[in-house]
Amino acid sequence: MNAPERALSFLLDEDNGEEKITYAPDTKVSNAGTFTFNKEDHTVANLIRMQLLRDPAVRFAGYIHPHPLIHRIDMKIQTNSSTVAPVEVLSSAIEDLAGETDHLITQTTDAISKWKKDNQSGVMGQFQ
Repeated sequence: MNAPERALSFLLDEDNGEEKITYAPDTKVSNAGTFTFNKEDHTVANLIRMQLLRDPAVRFAGYIHPHPLIHRIDMKIQTNSSTVAPVEVLSSAIEDLAGETDHLITQTTDAISKWKKDNQSGVMGQFQ
């Protein structure tokens, strides 16, 4: 079959120095830049974009996925002022998403524990 190896879509090629995220500042606008996320797709890019757009310091956040067989996302971020760098707002967005994920895991674990406690007798308990 003429298809790339599946592992190439999510494992970084560290032997060739491939990095997860690279940053290139915009040459025309001082408060903008482009981040390249290697081995990522729409799932992560859309989460980060939506979190960035919640930040009042962000003027623009958008991304493109060049081609389905190219496992890379190019994300452009522009802030409202030159005192806030795109790197800072991206870092803040990732930290906020990590916090939301931790909260979701905690809520899910608590709900499962509660359900197990409430249904401890199991299915066979109905017939006793």
